[in-house]
Amino acid sequence: MNVYRTHEGLHHAFRDVLNFYYPDCIDVRTGGYVAQLDEREGYVYDSRSKHLVATARAVNNFSLGTLADGPEWCRTAAEHGLRFLSTVHWDPEQRGYDWLLDGRVPVDRTRYCYGHAFALLAGARAHQAEIPGGREELDRVFEVLEERFFEPDHGLYADRASPDWSELSSYRGANANMHTLEALLAAGEVTGEEHFFDRAYTVAERFARELAAETDGLLWEHYTDSWAHDLSYNEDEPDHQFRPPGYQPGHHAEWAKLLCLLAEHREEKWLLTRAMELFDAAMDLGWDDQYEGLYYTVESSGKPIVDDKYGWAHAEAIGASALLARHDTTYLEWYDRLWEYATTHLINPRYGNWYERLTREGELPEPDHGPEVEPGYHPITNCWLAMERLDREEGTLMAGE
Repeated sequence: MNVYRTHEGLHHAFRDVLNFYYPDCIDVRTGGYVAQLDEREGYVYDSRSKHLVATARAVNNFSLGTLADGPEWCRTAAEHGLRFLSTVHWDPEQRGYDWLLDGRVPVDRTRYCYGHAFALLAGARAHQAEIPGGREELDRVFEVLEERFFEPDHGLYADRASPDWSELSSYRGANANMHTLEALLAAGEVTGEEHFFDRAYTVAERFARELAAETDGLLWEHYTDSWAHDLSYNEDEPDHQFRPPGYQPGHHAEWAKLLCLLAEHREEKWLLTRAMELFDAAMDLGWDDQYEGLYYTVESSGKPIVDDKYGWAHAEAIGASALLARHDTTYLEWYDRLWEYATTHLINPRYGNWYERLTREGELPEPDHGPEVEPGYHPITNCWLAMERLDREEGTLMAGE
């Protein structure tokens, strides 16, 4: 049997990623985290850059470590990061979170909904782990998201604003809304307050039903400020790091996971139906039958645009298949297949961290040593999610055959 169908196997993978980052990630000089670790050898290649998303994700990670009865240092590490997020990243004058710091000095104060979404997630998970200040952070970020980013006429969130909030970008995107949905679900689960689920439902319905209906059920990433599909966006930059053209199988799986989570709090049957449709689309269009693994971006026909394989996409598909398997055990086949690919290609055999990106054939390219890093949030979150649901179901989550 796949060892990752057991609590012990999942906890081992979860713990390995935490151990890769701790203690080197704790910046005792300037505060916050050092998130820029070389994914192959583990050395620090940039000790100065403090990226909002990396900070918030690491708070999430160590809070989940606390919830999963991890080492005692998980709690102190989460407290350490939350203090930095709530004081140094936070701009009290403009009431928003700074995007990028050099040590403690802001170098990019652009207000990104994406970054604020992860700050909300960090506050929610810290509150769940009873980290002091978690609830206060949750409430503060939600207020900013509602006042500055949410567009009532569209039922969705804008993407970014200038540092003083005077200018709002005309770009609208799926990614910021997807992660805001994720954070809203976490906030609802840890507080029990329905207004978080109400807002999450609005976002999910607008994207997964209404907007997707215009693209044959698939989820496009890029939109105009009136929320019209911008189908030509970045078509001349197929390798764009953060906003590539095409459909992303990994995001289809991630939306499927989030719809499953929302379905635990809403009775509308379309949520699970769409979750299955989106996951099936991710695998039908994105799975590489020759070399295994999920392509990064594809055309609506399934023809790959960028055939690289990203670790985050497979971690999200693992989480989605674990949740879907509670409703249809045939999804266990994908759960096992995804874990097999991850353990063979994506997980560093020396440290247990996950590689960011592979070539189509499964080779490691030269590492990207930029400030935007993924500090293990995707595998940690999805291992924790599977463990938590397995415990809730008394070990039956992935026992079916």
